[in-house]
Amino acid sequence: MADLFSSDEPEKAPPGRPLADRLRPKNLGEVVGQEHLTGPDGALTRLIDSGSLGSMIFWGPPGTGKTTVARLLAGETNLAFEQISAVFSGVADLKK
Repeated sequence: MADLFSSDEPEKAPPGRPLADRLRPKNLGEVVGQEHLTGPDGALTRLIDSGSLGSMIFWGPPGTGKTTVARLLAGETNLAFEQISAVFSGVADLKK
């Protein structure tokens, strides 16, 4: 992908799918920004390559790509992804 709005392949998603879903990166290489984490020498890339990806908590403002990066990591490592929102979950949910 040359830029955020162009694609090398035709869009195959159903037309009713939200724009955010259609533009969401499909691998870590497509994540824009955070090169120190997702670039070729980035921390997350090195963890994936080493095969020692442990538990992680991503924290930050809404819409910054935390869930997207977590899903990409789970997909690239075949590990489970458990999504919990601090807004909707309590301490009991976190202790499960």
